[in-house]
Amino acid sequence: MTTRAVLCGCGAMARGWLRALQSTPELQQAVEIVGLVDLDLPVAKALASEFNLGPVVIDADLSTVITRTEADIVFDVVVPSARFAVVSTALRLGCHVLSEKPLAASMKEAKALLALAAETGRIHAVVQNRRFISGIRRLRRAVEDGLIGALTGIHCDFFIGPHFGGFREAMDNVLLLDMAIHTFDAARFVSGRQPLSVYCVETNPSGSWYAHGASANAIFKLSGDAVFTYRGSWCAEGRRTSWESAWRLVGSKGMLTWDGEDAFEATVAGKDEGLLRGHHVLSIPAAPDEDQTHGHRSVLVDFLDAVNTGRRPETVSDDNIKSLSMVFGAIESARTGLPVSISVEGH
Repeated sequence: MTTRAVLCGCGAMARGWLRALQSTPELQQAVEIVGLVDLDLPVAKALASEFNLGPVVIDADLSTVITRTEADIVFDVVVPSARFAVVSTALRLGCHVLSEKPLAASMKEAKALLALAAETGRIHAVVQNRRFISGIRRLRRAVEDGLIGALTGIHCDFFIGPHFGGFREAMDNVLLLDMAIHTFDAARFVSGRQPLSVYCVETNPSGSWYAHGASANAIFKLSGDAVFTYRGSWCAEGRRTSWESAWRLVGSKGMLTWDGEDAFEATVAGKDEGLLRGHHVLSIPAAPDEDQTHGHRSVLVDFLDAVNTGRRPETVSDDNIKSLSMVFGAIESARTGLPVSISVEGH
């Protein structure tokens, strides 16, 4: 059975969604885009033409399009400030929703959306597509297999200088809210641990072309006596890291490093005599399921399967709120200069 979908928000990000849908035979057969919503109607019409969507309903009002198309799901690709209105409208009209990140523009709005999804019995999930790549899946498997012993630390570096233009350059807390959440969510997934507290220093470095918060350094305490550190800048020119960050996992037996692209290394203590024992290199297992390593496409497949079977998708909102709490905990710590306890109930 084909699922009828409305795409709300027809800006640059929407193209990535449509490319993922149209490049995946499984999704092509499962999903029909029946409506587009955008405040700028010429932009929506141009998108429909670019992707040969055929006869779709185009309007600036989401309620109108859902009603006219009898849509089953809404793909929410709007800016974060509009997310609450879009998701709440879609849920109330009986649609399942897959949203761009972040889940919401505040913890208060996030909790309200979780309550509404539960009340309406609809699925609400978030596109955390960085979980669905081979590198992250391999890190998770290595931790689960105990390759380097009990995990004690995750350390991530992110240094890139993209010149986006548009809304990002006017945002507050731009790195933490718009990008760092990918690494925060991936660290939570890889470790299998829950965030307990955070201390964060946020700056907008000299030379930044962003309005606020282009750099952040955060230390998270995790359950199981583990630590996650994040060092990042979105205005770092020169030799960059990967968009996925550069990772170092420390365990009770050894370490695992990943450059965010192709370079992996797992090492445990060697048998050298003296002060340092050297190291022994281990092989790193492949991702457990290749179908879960295709980024946005894998998120969409997971969401559609959940809609059709009634199971919980991996990035369902009542789990993803834990990653959002890491973001807002870091923002609060940066604002106050104090460590902040992280609790979904406490924000």
